Amino acid sequence: MKGRFLVLLLAFVTGGLILLSATSGLAEYGDIVLNSKKESMKEAGVKPVVFPHWFHRIRFKCKVCHEDIFIMRKGANDITMQAIMDGEFCGKCHNGLIAWEPLYCDRCHSYEGK
Repeated sequence: MKGRFLVLLLAFVTGGLILLSATSGLAEYGDIVLNSKKESMKEAGVKPVVFPHWFHRIRFKCKVCHEDIFIMRKGANDITMQAIMDGEFCGKCHNGLIAWEPLYCDRCHSYEGK
């Protein structure tokens, strides 16, 4: 009984550490760094976007986003903040009803890498 409790406690602590590290601004395995508009992001004073693909994938099947929202080819999606605010791309779900609104820049624009 005591051993089982310790295993559950260790799993809980490990899971918490994983969640904390996911918000560190460094891309995790399977994440996608979106930096094709680096000049306009630099002008706006925001970092490149870290899209936590793994986080979304454990919650949704691929067909939820592909190919109706995103085309699975590098450079095929012209993602802009205006498009997102207009309900396209990430804005299909991040609209304040399904998921949080894209009002907090640092939630997405968080990449600390090179």
